[in-house]
Amino acid sequence: MITRRHFLKGMAAGTAAMAVSGPIPAQAAPGPPNIIFILADDIGYGDLGCCGATKVKTPNLDRIAREGVRFTDAHSTAAVCTPTRYSFLTGQYAWRNPDGDHILSGVAPLAIPKGMATVPSLLKEAGYATGVVGKWHLGLGTKEKPVDYNQDVQPGPLEAGFDYAFFFPATGDRVPCVFVENHRVMGLDPSDPIQVSYEQKVGNDPTGEEHPELLKIKADKSHSKTIVNGVSRIGYMSGGNSARWVDEDIADTFTRKAVSFIEQNKDHPFFLYFAPHDIHEPMVPHPRFRGTSECGWRGDVIHQLDWSVGEVLAALDRLNLAGNTLIIFTSDNGGAIKDTYDDGTNALHALQPPNAPLRGEKGTLYEGGHREPFLARWPGKISAGTTSDELIGLIDMLAMFTAVAGGALPSDAGPDSYNVLPALLGEKRAAPLRDHLVLQINGREPLAIRQGPWVLINKRRGKKQPADVKNAELYNLAEDLAEKDNVAKKYPEKVKELTALLDRVCSTPRSRT
Repeated sequence: MITRRHFLKGMAAGTAAMAVSGPIPAQAAPGPPNIIFILADDIGYGDLGCCGATKVKTPNLDRIAREGVRFTDAHSTAAVCTPTRYSFLTGQYAWRNPDGDHILSGVAPLAIPKGMATVPSLLKEAGYATGVVGKWHLGLGTKEKPVDYNQDVQPGPLEAGFDYAFFFPATGDRVPCVFVENHRVMGLDPSDPIQVSYEQKVGNDPTGEEHPELLKIKADKSHSKTIVNGVSRIGYMSGGNSARWVDEDIADTFTRKAVSFIEQNKDHPFFLYFAPHDIHEPMVPHPRFRGTSECGWRGDVIHQLDWSVGEVLAALDRLNLAGNTLIIFTSDNGGAIKDTYDDGTNALHALQPPNAPLRGEKGTLYEGGHREPFLARWPGKISAGTTSDELIGLIDMLAMFTAVAGGALPSDAGPDSYNVLPALLGEKRAAPLRDHLVLQINGREPLAIRQGPWVLINKRRGKKQPADVKNAELYNLAEDLAEKDNVAKKYPEKVKELTALLDRVCSTPRSRT
């Protein structure tokens, strides 16, 4: 086992080597660039060294920031995972689609409508090989034919535009706890079929409620159903024992598959959507990372995530692809200090404030719920060591990647996606690229809307957004980034103005002009 001292020494050495390596040369006449989009899970605005973290070390992520641009006003558009991932892939606000506007189970149908334009489908049309590795969490199968994990698992990522997919279906704390490659569960023994239910127990597997003595980390009641690898989950699962994952090895498995995709597609343009499980709960770092941070297992899995990113960077360097690759790192929602699981180091987790200096956390409409670290590197195109305060959303990646590939966005694609490539390239403009941005939590409502420095948060659920100051919070982020001073009563006309804008966006099928 690697000790914390040796781990940090190794990271310091790596950082020093990168510091003297010099700029990455862009390839001559490279053609369309490769695109790698890394979407971490539950990483907060303040969880990286380049964003101010002091209790963890993230030299590989800091390298991307140092060799590229760091955005300070980037947003996931949703404060939880599924709707963010839906919006990223489709360029449509998830609250427009009830199938993708909320956190999905492991047996939910595919949320992306058949035939809808997606990031991978548009890039495939532009000649790219497209792959997804990691967390999917956008549903599988259909309402008419629910997913059967013992047969072909479809429709899923391949039907959404990917040429290759290696993923797990939902989240690390939800069943089924298996990997799927393209249409099949990896390592499944047909004589031990998988059963999954989120309503009633299936099979005879022990649960956390019934046998807490079998758990290697404690869990609350909502996470106390079927035990897999000593960890109890949301939902019930039986069978598929030879296919079940080992939590400690998930990062290694996903990273190996991501690097393999890069290697196999090195001779032509590729798009890789790499969606690590880290740092979503249950946080179960590989033993080589345990004790390497100053904030328990939560910090340790941040180190594990940084290692995964480092392996991708190393593969690009080794294959001489770095000079013609746009790589982006961000997160699906803000961080949170949670007690759903107790790994024995919970008391240390908050020593690294996940969203500092923002208010709120994952699952809230405050900035800490959706303002994300966003790092981009593209040698020869993006100036190294720069920052941008441009307002962007992950929903904008569809339009931006289409532009990167040299294509034109079809009029019916990405109805809420804006091309923010000029912001990455540091181009000066008189007006912002995006006038406003709508934000959500888990479901159609409540919503918030951002315009300029102003953000209006709806405190009441209902089809019509409230225009009265009693049911709204208004903040001027230019003066009050921590959202401490609700100025709705002071600026009632601004409340009405933003409410009217939000109503207009909600009443029309698109916001992109």
